[in-house]
Amino acid sequence: MSHASPSTHTDPHHERRWLILAVLGIAQLMVVLDATIVNIALPSAQADIGFSNDSRQWIITAYALAFGSLLLLGGRIGDLIGRKQIFIIGLLGFAGASALGGAAGSFGVLVIARALQGVFGALLAPAALSLLTTTFTDPIERNKAFGVFGGIAGIGGGVGLLLGGVLTEYLSWRWCLYVNLLFAIPAAFGALSLLHAGRHAEGQRPRLDIPGAVTVTGGLFALVYGFSNAETNGWSAPLTIAMLIASALLLAAFAVIQRRVADPLLPLRVVLDRNRGGSYLAIGTVGAGMFGVFLFLTYYMQRTLELTPVQTGLAFLPMNFAIMASIGLVSTRLLPKFGPRPLIATGLALSTVAMLVFTRLESTSSYVTGVLPGLVILGFGMGFVFASAMATATLGIEPRDAGVGSAMVNTTQQVGGSIGTALLSTLFASAVTSFATDNATALSRGDLAVESAMHGYTTAFWWAAGILAVGGLVSTFLLRPGVPEPAAVGAAPAMAH
Repeated sequence: MSHASPSTHTDPHHERRWLILAVLGIAQLMVVLDATIVNIALPSAQADIGFSNDSRQWIITAYALAFGSLLLLGGRIGDLIGRKQIFIIGLLGFAGASALGGAAGSFGVLVIARALQGVFGALLAPAALSLLTTTFTDPIERNKAFGVFGGIAGIGGGVGLLLGGVLTEYLSWRWCLYVNLLFAIPAAFGALSLLHAGRHAEGQRPRLDIPGAVTVTGGLFALVYGFSNAETNGWSAPLTIAMLIASALLLAAFAVIQRRVADPLLPLRVVLDRNRGGSYLAIGTVGAGMFGVFLFLTYYMQRTLELTPVQTGLAFLPMNFAIMASIGLVSTRLLPKFGPRPLIATGLALSTVAMLVFTRLESTSSYVTGVLPGLVILGFGMGFVFASAMATATLGIEPRDAGVGSAMVNTTQQVGGSIGTALLSTLFASAVTSFATDNATALSRGDLAVESAMHGYTTAFWWAAGILAVGGLVSTFLLRPGVPEPAAVGAAPAMAH
C-alpha cells in the first residue's frame, strides 16, 4: 500500500486522524439520532404545550424538509468556503436551534427550532463525511474509518429511540432537544483544535451554481413535502399532486442545468459512476425501509406489547449490536476481499428477510419469538449495506467534489427515509381503515382496533420487503463486480479542508 503514504503523510490531519474520526462521529451521531429521538417525546410535548394530532407530524416533517432539501447545497458550501468552518458553524447552529426547541413555549417556536436544526444539519453532515473522505486516504484505514462512521449512521436511529425514552421518562421531553448541546459543543471545541482550515489554490475556487441550488432545493423540498402531505391528506389531494409534479419538473430542470453550467452544484461525474450510483441507491433503499420500520415497531411494541418508552428503546439494542458486529466484519475483512457488490446484495437480502419475519407478527406474539429474530437479521443486513455503501460512495471522488459527493450519501438516506415513512404510513392507514370496515360486525370493538392495527403493520412490512428487494436487485445490477481500485484514493491529493 506504499502508494498511499506520500499523500497520507503530507496531510496535516494525518497524525490526529483517529481523534478527528471521534469528533466527526459525535457530530454524525447527533444528526442521525435527531431523526428519531423526538418521536418518543412527541406525546409528552403535545400534552405540555398543546397542539393537535394533525399538527404533530410537523415536528418531524420540519426537520426532514429542511435537512433533506438543503443537503446538496450544504455540501457544496463546504467545498467553497472550507469544511472546517462550515462544520463548526453547523455544530454551533445545531446547538442553538436545539436550545431554542428545548425552551419552546409554543408549537410554532418548536417547529421553527426543528426546521433550524435541519438547516444546520444540512451544513454539518456533508462537511463531516467529506472531512472523513479527505482525512483517511490509506485504503485499509479508510475501510475501518468508514466502518465506524457507517455504524454510527446505522445505530443512530436506534440510539435515538432509547435516549428519547430515557430522557422523556426520567427528565422531560425538553431534554430530547437539550441533549444535543452535550454533543455539539464538545465536538465544536474538538474541531477547532484538531482540524486545519484548507485553502483553495489561486484561481481555483469554483463559483456557486445558483440555478442548480434553487432547482434542486425546491425539487427535494417539494418531493418530501408531497409525500408528507400524502400521509395526512391522501394521494389524491390537490396539494400532494401539485407538489409531486413540481418536484419532478424542478429535478428534471436541475439535471439539465448540471449538464450546461461551468461549475455545477452536483457534477454528473459524481453520480454517473456505477459503483457510486449503486451505493447511493442502496443507502436510500435502506433508509426508506429502516425509518418506516422504526416507526411501526415502536407503535407495535408500545401499543400492542405494552412496553414503556425505555423498554421500547432497549428492545432495539440487539439490532444495534448486530449492526456493529457486521460492520466490523465487513469493513476490515470482507470489503477489501470481495468488494461492495456481493456485500450490498447480501445486506439488502437480509433486510428483506427481516421484513418478511415481521409480517408474521400477531397481536399475541412475544418480543423474544416475534420481534427479536427480525431485529437481529435487520441489524446484520443494515451493517452490510452501510459499511460497504458509505465507503464505496466516496471512493476515488475528486477532492473538490468531496463535499457534494458526501452530501449525496446523506441526501439519499434522508430523502429515502422521509419518502419511506410517508409512503408506508399512508399504506398502513388505508389498510387499517379497510380492515376495520370489512370486519366491523365480526369482531368486538376492542379486538377490531387491535386486529386492524396488526393488519396495517403487516401491510407496511410487506411493502417494505418489496422496496428493499427491488432496491437490492437494481443496486446489485449497477455495482461493478470485484474490488474497486484503491489507487484512486491513495492518489488523491490532500486538498483544502
